[in-house]
Amino acid sequence: MSMFPGVRRWVLWAAAALAAVLLPAAARADGLIIIDHPPAALPGHFAFSPLQVSYHHVTVTVNGLVAETTVDQEFYNPNRERLEGTYVFPLPPGAQIDKLFLDIGGKMTEAELLPADKARALYEDIVRRMKDPALLEYAGRGAFKLRVYPIEPLTAKRIRIRYTQLLKSDSGMAEYTYPLDTEKFSSAPVKDVSVKITLDGNEPLKSVYCPTHPAEIRRDGDRRAVVGWEGKNIWPDTDFKVVFSRTPNPLGIDLVTSRQPGEDGYFMLLASPGVAAAAALEPKTGTSEVGADRDVGVQPKDVCFVLDTSGSMAGPKLEQAKRALQFCLANLGKDDRFEIIRFSTESEPLFGSLVPADAAHLSRARSFVDDLRPIGGTAIEDALADARRLRPAGTANTRPYTVIFLTDGIPTIGETREDPLVDSLRDAGHSARIFTFGIGTDVNTHLLDRIASETRAVSQYVLPQEDIEVKVSSFYSKIRDPVLTDLSLSFTNPSIRVTRVMPSTLPDLFNGDQLVVFGRYSGSGSAAVKISGTFNGKPLEFAADVSFPDSTTADSFVPRLWAARRVGWLLDEMRMHGESGELEDEVISLARQFGIVTPYTAYLVLEDEARRGVAENLRSFQELEEDRGAVDAAKSRLDSVRQEAASEADRAGASAVENSQALQGLKSVTNLPQAAPVTGLAKQPRGGAGQAAAGYRASQMQNYAQQVRMVAGRAFYQNGLIWTDSTAQSRSGLKQKQVAFGSAEYFALAETSPRAAQWLALGNQVDVVIDGYLVKIR
Repeated sequence: MSMFPGVRRWVLWAAAALAAVLLPAAARADGLIIIDHPPAALPGHFAFSPLQVSYHHVTVTVNGLVAETTVDQEFYNPNRERLEGTYVFPLPPGAQIDKLFLDIGGKMTEAELLPADKARALYEDIVRRMKDPALLEYAGRGAFKLRVYPIEPLTAKRIRIRYTQLLKSDSGMAEYTYPLDTEKFSSAPVKDVSVKITLDGNEPLKSVYCPTHPAEIRRDGDRRAVVGWEGKNIWPDTDFKVVFSRTPNPLGIDLVTSRQPGEDGYFMLLASPGVAAAAALEPKTGTSEVGADRDVGVQPKDVCFVLDTSGSMAGPKLEQAKRALQFCLANLGKDDRFEIIRFSTESEPLFGSLVPADAAHLSRARSFVDDLRPIGGTAIEDALADARRLRPAGTANTRPYTVIFLTDGIPTIGETREDPLVDSLRDAGHSARIFTFGIGTDVNTHLLDRIASETRAVSQYVLPQEDIEVKVSSFYSKIRDPVLTDLSLSFTNPSIRVTRVMPSTLPDLFNGDQLVVFGRYSGSGSAAVKISGTFNGKPLEFAADVSFPDSTTADSFVPRLWAARRVGWLLDEMRMHGESGELEDEVISLARQFGIVTPYTAYLVLEDEARRGVAENLRSFQELEEDRGAVDAAKSRLDSVRQEAASEADRAGASAVENSQALQGLKSVTNLPQAAPVTGLAKQPRGGAGQAAAGYRASQMQNYAQQVRMVAGRAFYQNGLIWTDSTAQSRSGLKQKQVAFGSAEYFALAETSPRAAQWLALGNQVDVVIDGYLVKIR
């Protein structure tokens, strides 16, 4: 895509418009109208304006393995002339169309079904006419074609489609893909894009995962879920994918792999108990099916709420925190036990022990919370000690123990050093999970992050403009029902070596939750994957048969998501413990190879390529290098990470909180947009060198972050009008050859493999490595 907001492919004279809009009922297939005979152009003007998309609604219902997709599109002709065109609907990958209905202006019309070879000829003809290779993306797929006439001036043309397809299932796992890569054809951002997919069936639904978009997944009982996503004024550029599995087993375990021939592979493991797994793990007499009380079959737990009431909490912060605690109290299970500890200059437990969550204790707790007042210093050492004493190390106890720790300051009373405070937690064993909430920015991020990490929990931060009640209560809702604790992962086939697993220490698994693990593997063959854990004090083990193939490219999202997590972990190691050559080299290599663009990685790549003397035409960020303000801003972010490692004084403040949030986010990515945080380079730097860059354009910085695309396993960087293969600079002795766009040699090149066609679909000026050559498309 062009880095200049107003310059896009719509300058092509044989313009076509793509409708790309999904609404909360949807999953859609890329329908577009190609104008057959554009009106003659006036001197110095375009012949006509491309069609605009008024809306695009798509609904998908998946019952078992049968998917029914409904598309409702409206194209608007902004011109004052009547047009005629061809509606082209590329089929989703692997789709076996059973029924297809098209309604144009209220009249049912039959479309022509083109097999893959005829569709390819149609795509290539459009590529020649439009001078745009985007449709090569669909080489190898069939299509539906329909003549659309008339398209009246200044009016809308509505097209509705409904088709069904049978999805494939592999060991209980199925996948629905919707070709949402629409930005290639759109002359302007799509006004409204949304997807809604309803999954229904007879067997319990376990894993439900969308790797391509930040979709919301809502479960409705144990057999049904709704996946929804929407966006406004965007260029969608990634197919929409949902992976799901069904099994009656208490724990669903699924493996997704990606591997290029001759290389080590990547895997993603999903494990989910669904929403009724706890009852299946330990059934009780008289329990009902879906819709039973949430405590049925759920582990009783111990919870300690620790709240900072120092003077700095005065005002809205304390009031919001108190409401959050009241929410948590209202959501304790009837068999749970709890305690509340408030701390300022000293620590004050309410009961002095864990007590049952009965009416009397809850009433007293609510009154205690209501009466909390801000005063004094910040005695974090005493508060942590009191929380530990509730569950001493070595105590025989079958309950999970969770601590919710909220503070808005750094330690000022008693022990104030990080290492002793963190070391003291190790004495409590591995039973406690301390989830830390830093309120505001005047907190020691290293201390809170280390406390959470040491206890298999997570840290979060509530920024000044955020509501503590909303953030804490939302988080508590997700972790209130633990299913399995102390998880571990193993594989049975000794010839398959699994390495660099992210996360290396598995978190606990909660009811309705999903464990997502990424890693690398060598070797191939069948194996059993085993997940061990504890439920109600009893060790349990679950296993599933999986396969590690020697070659598969179907799920290319897996390597990039693994790389993003790995980069996040490496950068966080640098933040917490300081730089080393090995850490830095691996960050640079992965960031360049997989297009992980953040302020931290962008500057490291710039440093590395300048140091190695990489030829300018092969560098990743050629235009970023020339933007002094942008370079200074990226350097400022990286320097802040380096300063945190060197000085405790730099571990608090807005910059430290921003670093922690950014790196924790990378370490836990679950979808592709999280792996490409395009706003990262657009943030205003703070302090030091950042002040010199205060005038840089945030919108331009965001464009730099968007100038990278992962296509068929390779990262391509856009500089000017040219897309450059990131692998070119690491390959010595490459021969070069130039191929004219649209020539016979060009289309022959596109036919060499599906990957080659996808690379060429990037644009009409591409530098790509194919068969030992740096092929320069011009």
